[in-house]
Amino acid sequence: MRHITILSGLLLLPRLLPAQGVLVAPHYVVMDHRTRSGSITLYNPGNDPVEISISTLFGYPITDSTGQYLLYTPESPDSSMPSANGWVEAFPRRMTLNGRERQTVRLLGRPPAGLRDGEYWTRLVVSAKGGQVPVSGISDTSAIQVGLTLEVRSILPVFYRKGTLQTGVSISGIQAHMVGDSLEIRSHLERHGNGAFIGTIRGSLVDSTGHVATTFSSPLAVYFTADPLFRAPLIRPAAGLYQLRLELATERADLSSETILHAPLVRDSAQVRLP
Repeated sequence: MRHITILSGLLLLPRLLPAQGVLVAPHYVVMDHRTRSGSITLYNPGNDPVEISISTLFGYPITDSTGQYLLYTPESPDSSMPSANGWVEAFPRRMTLNGRERQTVRLLGRPPAGLRDGEYWTRLVVSAKGGQVPVSGISDTSAIQVGLTLEVRSILPVFYRKGTLQTGVSISGIQAHMVGDSLEIRSHLERHGNGAFIGTIRGSLVDSTGHVATTFSSPLAVYFTADPLFRAPLIRPAAGLYQLRLELATERADLSSETILHAPLVRDSAQVRLP
């Protein structure tokens, strides 16, 4: 069992390091059973060549005990898991990308016979190795140069969809507490249907007069269940009773609407007393 810390609740966006790094687009791939294909584009923005290898792993976001998102990657997912690992392949899987060069990588789905309707997941791992980065601070009078060969991995989700798909989410157990100058919000989220709930959570804290004391918005991913932590800035709030209003929508500013499984808007609220 492996856990990888992830950002934005869902996506590990590619990051550039000095003299090395590859940009990957898009950062979210959807394949359907009709075409069984997809693609990504790799771009080397540097001047030096980069060696690239592409592999897949099965994983999905979960939350830990502190409410932080992690990528859960079981080494051997059981047959009940909607895994597309092993039958979504990339072509080519290895290449050298020269400076300022682009390369299209084709994805091909070869699902097993009798695949049931639903959404299946895998993660594409793009590993890039560049030149050596010198190591300083080593006292040596010889002509030997010491360096580190860096490897950067970009991990992006791939969804394979077949047939009729539905998603939705329910929210329960809303709690909120002041910690420093922020309101910390926790709740239990449970996905419904046969596809991941990918969207945005928005919240507002309203006092008894209707004044909005604070708001927040954050990307959201619920593949099975999640108990995420969210923070909203709240500096020196007046003591009293407030209403915390939450709204969960299947929309994302960074994702195309056509690739998201849509579901009805979900709203819930809870009373919050601040000292």
